[in-house]
Amino acid sequence: MAAAATTTTKLLLSDRASTLKNVPSDYIRPISDRPNLTDQAHISEGSIPLIDLQGFYGLRRSDITKQIGQACQHGGFFQVKNHGISEAMINNMLSIARTFFKLPESERLKIYSDDPSKPTRLSTSFNVKTEKVSNWRDFLRLHCYPLQDYVHDWPLNPPSFREDVGDYCTSVRGLVLRLLEAISESLGLPSDYIDKEALGKHGQHMALNYYPPCPQPELTYGLPGHTDPNLITILLQDYVPGLQVLRDGNWVPVNPIPSTFIVNIGDQMQVLSNDRYKSVLHRAVVSRDKERISIPTFYCPSLDAVICPAKGLVDHDHPAVYRDFTYAEYYEKFWNRGLATECCLDMFKASSTV
Repeated sequence: MAAAATTTTKLLLSDRASTLKNVPSDYIRPISDRPNLTDQAHISEGSIPLIDLQGFYGLRRSDITKQIGQACQHGGFFQVKNHGISEAMINNMLSIARTFFKLPESERLKIYSDDPSKPTRLSTSFNVKTEKVSNWRDFLRLHCYPLQDYVHDWPLNPPSFREDVGDYCTSVRGLVLRLLEAISESLGLPSDYIDKEALGKHGQHMALNYYPPCPQPELTYGLPGHTDPNLITILLQDYVPGLQVLRDGNWVPVNPIPSTFIVNIGDQMQVLSNDRYKSVLHRAVVSRDKERISIPTFYCPSLDAVICPAKGLVDHDHPAVYRDFTYAEYYEKFWNRGLATECCLDMFKASSTV
């Protein structure tokens, strides 16, 4: 019993996972909600589109815009290459994440918090204050736009963290703004509509997710099925598979392709598009013998931005599916409800009385 008590005093999963021979009971999912690792649908070539962004500001703009629109409408997930972010920057970002999670426990715990409202925090699972079942991950959450408002709170170790991660955030924001032009145009809206009209002052968060090896990966999740509450997510992942996307009732693994990013539509894009584009359920499974790093960037409206379907997409035949709301209202409900209920969008429908 003493050994068990010792392990539970560790705040972070990464500081006790290597000592565990079995998954602790608070991580075990109900039998009806466990990953079936022996019966995964194998990803078929092209089921998650890979879109080449080369030439977006040239002759290929209309073709790229069409591909992105089709991907948003039919699957909500796509991958991009020739995105303008160097392989060196990508590899450095993954290296910084690995180095951070290998720092001494005392160093990492300097920024530990279980308060979801803190803009810079290291924590574990999802929301330890509200959830009933824990998730097999630790994460460092950073707010990163406007960069100068937040970078002073970021970790000082590794020594290059603030400069290198800041450069990465700026580069990813540039990629997001290009994608938002394409998505706006694909909806028949002006190219700057989402950027200038829908997001207020804009917001950008990121997470460095660390999924330790798990002795019984069939019993738990890194993250259970959920949609993203933000506008659009840009995911960088290492070489270890883990991401799965719900497609036609099957969980489809999205295997990593070096030097690409995975892009997915979030809940706010579903609202803005008046349900033309759907935010899609996805989850993270874990590995028995390999650790995994994933680094999502969450681009979102500012908290005071009023979210509603784009006026150009609402008419007599296509009434507004959602009521107006602030992003702050949505984001608070998302964190408080947790991931078990999968999606908050139903609470914001125009016909909802919730």
